[in-house]
Amino acid sequence: MKSVRQCSRTACTRAAVATLTYVYADSTAVLGPLAHLAEPHSYDLCADHAERLTAPRGWEVVRLSPEFVESGPSQDDLSALADAVREAGMRTDSPEPENVAEVGRRGHLRVLRADGS
Repeated sequence: MKSVRQCSRTACTRAAVATLTYVYADSTAVLGPLAHLAEPHSYDLCADHAERLTAPRGWEVVRLSPEFVESGPSQDDLSALADAVREAGMRTDSPEPENVAEVGRRGHLRVLRADGS
C-alpha cells in the first residue's frame, strides 16, 4: 500500500505526488511521478510545488509527466488492506500451557509462573 509522504519543501504539509532528482553532470533537474521509495538524494513535491518548479540559470528541467495530481488509494491498495485485516481477525492465540499460572498484573503486562519453578 502506498504510504503518504509529505512534500519536501519547508512548512508544506501537503501529500507528495512527484519526485525531483538532479543530474549534476548534465545540469538537469528531472521531475517525475512519485518514486515508490524515498531516496536520500531526491525530493518529494506536492502538486503545487511540482507545477511551479524552476531550475537554476543554465539548467534544464525535464518533466516526465505533464501534470501531477493527488490520487487516492487504488483498488489493489484497498484489497491488500482488507486482506490484512481479515488475516489478523482469523488469528487465534495459542492457549497457555496448563502448568502456567498468572501471579501478577500491571496494566496490560502479566507475570506468569510455571508450576515447579
